[in-house]
Amino acid sequence: MASMAAMASRVYVDHAATTPMIPAAREAWLEASRHIGNPSSLHASGRHARRLVEEARERIAAALHVRPSAVIFTAGGTESDNLAIKGLYWSRRRATGASRILLSTIEHHAVLDPVQWLVDDQGAQANWLAVNALGRVDVDEVERALSEGEVALCTVMWANNEVGTVQPVAHLAEICRAAGVPFHTDAVQALGHLPMDLTAVGADAVTISSHKVGGPFGAGALIANPTTMLTPVAHGGGQEREVRSGTLDAPAVSAFATAVEHAVAGQAARARHLAALRSELVDAITSVVPDAILNGDPGVGADVRLPGNVHMSFPGCEGDLLLMLLDASGVDCSTGSACTAGIPEPSHVLLAMGVDTKTARSSLRFSLGELSTADDVSAIVSALPSAVERAKRAGSSVVRTL
Repeated sequence: MASMAAMASRVYVDHAATTPMIPAAREAWLEASRHIGNPSSLHASGRHARRLVEEARERIAAALHVRPSAVIFTAGGTESDNLAIKGLYWSRRRATGASRILLSTIEHHAVLDPVQWLVDDQGAQANWLAVNALGRVDVDEVERALSEGEVALCTVMWANNEVGTVQPVAHLAEICRAAGVPFHTDAVQALGHLPMDLTAVGADAVTISSHKVGGPFGAGALIANPTTMLTPVAHGGGQEREVRSGTLDAPAVSAFATAVEHAVAGQAARARHLAALRSELVDAITSVVPDAILNGDPGVGADVRLPGNVHMSFPGCEGDLLLMLLDASGVDCSTGSACTAGIPEPSHVLLAMGVDTKTARSSLRFSLGELSTADDVSAIVSALPSAVERAKRAGSSVVRTL
């Protein structure tokens, strides 16, 4: 019990990594889990499970303004990205011979790594789309790349998971459509924080994930235009339009739909709440750590930056050490960068934005969520100056030793 109380007293500002499961989703999962049945079985128990799945599909479709047949359930964002990237590439390559993949330099590894695998193993060509200092792609560069032909697909994330920069996805989808090239966007970070009418956006495939919006782990979806050809990545039972085989977790899918409805219904109020807290946190951090640097677009608004994202560099500090010092003070945040074989790596996102390696290593991400409060801001700002001072001293000691 003491351990649970200690966890409850912590300040959690890592909502971009995962969110607390909302009570309604938990209740939906518990209720659905009381029943047995494989959604593919023909008997009454199976039909009950199938009904849960199809109702969840219809609810998500209604919330996102698409047809139910567009919703392909998966095990989460990574699987959805893999299905989109590989499925679109293989279908286009077979139909047209196109082998070029356009993608931004700041994509999540769930997109970067499948593309790299296609390059290494399948003969694809990666056409990297640069970003500016704010982390935003240049639409003119995308148009130029499309005009060169032989493009199998274009993928640009809706909102960046590290610095929160929002991309002009509707415009990108439009110019890709005009060029006859399928467009995919990873919307894992955008759902619940930005307005989302997928029919209006017009992307061919959109990735979403359950645990980023208050649902359970292990559930997600690829929202794919039913007319868009996708080659299956996994083969087996032929579920989900014969694109994604595998027995569906009916309780998780039901809870996922509940979380999506909650995320969409409360989006506008949530964005206002988070944007106000974000501004408060940025101002407070820069007042107690004057040399701190805000990364990404400094503006606000649905077409600019995620409302709850605060990504800052603390010159003279190592981000991983600063994270651990804040962790010891009861604050859960993130460096946002990869760690390979125990060796912290500078953020590929910041490097792509032109940030130098040393500054990139000094960065932390504070991602606010629906339950974040002004007290959380106060706790972060109270713990931060001491942590920064200790991290800088540790860095100076290393330099002197060397």
